[in-house]
Amino acid sequence: MRYDPHETLVSTARARPELWRTGAGLAVVAAVQIGLVYCVYGAVAALRGPGIAEAAFRGVFVTSQTATDTLWLLTSFLCLICGVGVAAQLLQGRSLGDLTGAPGPAIRQFARALRALALLYLLIWVALPSGSEPVPHRSMGAWLMLLPLALPALLIQTFAEELLFRGYLQQQLAARFKSPVLWIGLPALMFAAAHYSPEAAGANALLAALWAAAFSVAASDLTARTGNLGAAVALHFVNNAMAILIVALPGPVSGLALYTYGFGADDPALLPLVAVDFAVLGVSWLAARVALRV
Repeated sequence: MRYDPHETLVSTARARPELWRTGAGLAVVAAVQIGLVYCVYGAVAALRGPGIAEAAFRGVFVTSQTATDTLWLLTSFLCLICGVGVAAQLLQGRSLGDLTGAPGPAIRQFARALRALALLYLLIWVALPSGSEPVPHRSMGAWLMLLPLALPALLIQTFAEELLFRGYLQQQLAARFKSPVLWIGLPALMFAAAHYSPEAAGANALLAALWAAAFSVAASDLTARTGNLGAAVALHFVNNAMAILIVALPGPVSGLALYTYGFGADDPALLPLVAVDFAVLGVSWLAARVALRV
């Protein structure tokens, strides 16, 4: 069976598969994440004053347009990792290693998928017209100087989301439900809801959420085929690197980008780009499978 490797992840979740535990776990994740963020806010307020703390908090979590603010935003996902770790241990008696899969295979498959996907995106960048001339946002020199900080921060962010959605949530649902329609579909719906932002994307918000759901299905499939989070993290990392570090939409989370698009998230000009993104996602999923032979 194509999803047999998934059992290596789900086996430790079967001891405590109750849905109330999963729901309570998600509440613990949110409480720990928010609590840690406000602990940092309180520390900054105590050291630098409430005015500086409020301005920093708004810069990181609301506007997030400078390189510094974007780096702090991405790094703040360490709080989410802590939240997942606490929830899994408290409600299911599971460790982070139980959620990620064996570290050796996970790291090897991450590296193999990352190489294949980076090559694929390079070919797409060279071969396909962008449909809109990117606007230079940073000089190449300044951008390269930021990369040693940006890449680890981006890895933290992508790993945190995979740990929650394809790790904790998917595996606990798979321990409770036999059908992949449920343990792949429900995390996809939640992932889409987390990326639904009509305030920022306007009429494009629903299409962007549908793309997020499709991404979640692809990442869940890779996780189930491989028995670890390595390939899913690689898929997420390369996708977000393109959207955050290479060519970003102007506005929030654009501070680290080399280029930006000439239109915003709510512009109708974004629609053809999203259509291309669906196709690229499908090819990326297939490329990762070919690279890993799964």
